[in-house]
Amino acid sequence: MKSVLSVFASLALVAAFSISAMAAEDVLKGEVKSLEGKEVDLSQYKGKVVMIVNVASKCGKTPQYEPLQALYEQYGKEGFVVLGFPCNQFRGQEPGTAQDIRTFCTEQYGVTFPMFEKIEVNGDGTTPLYSKLKSFDKDPGDVKWNFEKFLIGRDGEVVARFRTPVEPDDTKVVKAIEAELKKKD
Repeated sequence: MKSVLSVFASLALVAAFSISAMAAEDVLKGEVKSLEGKEVDLSQYKGKVVMIVNVASKCGKTPQYEPLQALYEQYGKEGFVVLGFPCNQFRGQEPGTAQDIRTFCTEQYGVTFPMFEKIEVNGDGTTPLYSKLKSFDKDPGDVKWNFEKFLIGRDGEVVARFRTPVEPDDTKVVKAIEAELKKKD
């Protein structure tokens, strides 16, 4: 019996390491839909420093759109991009249609970074992208609220996770972005 348990324990460890390694290298693989409904291959962002954020229009943290846009403008020419993923899972704070979301983001915050269709970040309907992001070995687990930020290095690996209270222009976020931008493929 002990040998059977030992074998299962060993297999579980191998599986855990395999899943962790797979998630790290596969974050920017797969397709998602833009707010306009067009298929977007995430691999087009490989080689860039990417910040993936679940966003909402009717949240107390919605003003984070402003510093996200500022970071995109400031560092975009160096290879940085913000990807916004609307999510209505937290108290229904993103109830609008794709057009409502686009209009709100453009008119209220001048958002020009890529925005995608509404997704689920937790539960049975979690998108494959967020399943991978949430397995980040340094800070795994469910997304707790809107405007949680994942920083992806040029190699496609998650390098940092910033929870909702951490503003996009916080010194530790900016330093992490700048450190990743200094790295080359």
